[in-house]
Amino acid sequence: MYHSGRRKANRKLGAIFMFIPRYLLFVVLTLLLTGWIGYNTYATTQLLRTWRPPSNPLLHPLETVVRLLLIAGCIALGWLSGLDWPVLGWTAPDPWAQIALGILIGATLGTLFLFATRWVVKHTGERYYSPLVLDLIVPKDRRELVLTALAMVTVVLLEELLFRSLLVGGMTPLLPGPLLVLGVGILFGLLHSPQGTWGMAGAALAGMILGALFLLAGSLLLPSIAHYVANMVQVSVAYRERARRSAGLLPERLA
Repeated sequence: MYHSGRRKANRKLGAIFMFIPRYLLFVVLTLLLTGWIGYNTYATTQLLRTWRPPSNPLLHPLETVVRLLLIAGCIALGWLSGLDWPVLGWTAPDPWAQIALGILIGATLGTLFLFATRWVVKHTGERYYSPLVLDLIVPKDRRELVLTALAMVTVVLLEELLFRSLLVGGMTPLLPGPLLVLGVGILFGLLHSPQGTWGMAGAALAGMILGALFLLAGSLLLPSIAHYVANMVQVSVAYRERARRSAGLLPERLA
């Protein structure tokens, strides 16, 4: 009996020692991936000062392939972490309630951010907010609107996997969840630097809200739905306004 108990204890201890280097590798690779994405965001910001892509970058085939590969990489990192799926938010208890709540929260966030952005632009011009990124991804017609809505699924999934699942859920063995939500939210805002100071502040606040939703729901589903709906509210309104400007019903740029 004694030897049996000792063997079980030794197996458990061995599993712990095997988990630690695996988890540390997950942490290192996740931080490297985050740093790589941050560098590319900075490089993109510098490039857009002198160059504009000829078409919607969200719909470029190469961009789509890269996003899908990064999504696969995030899933692989989650597996590498050795953490339980609920810790990473890879479960969806009461999914229909999460979807309904996500739609409500996303629509509210998207609308509030839209009105706040208009107020900022009205009073400061484009000093604190740059519409460049939104202008680049606004669909030109209904077909492109549908394609953009589909592409946005991969954009949101990638961001939620990295910033909520891996950087919040995956790092909870190291730091308290609320502290991670705060820090990752700020990082999320900084990675929206092409949108200017207000764009970064708004994205940081949104990142903190999405992180809080992730912790409260214990699932990636709720923040993902909210994130997607908030993004599509802004894209849909911008699309409608572009169509009205093209028809001469609105001035070239709303104040």
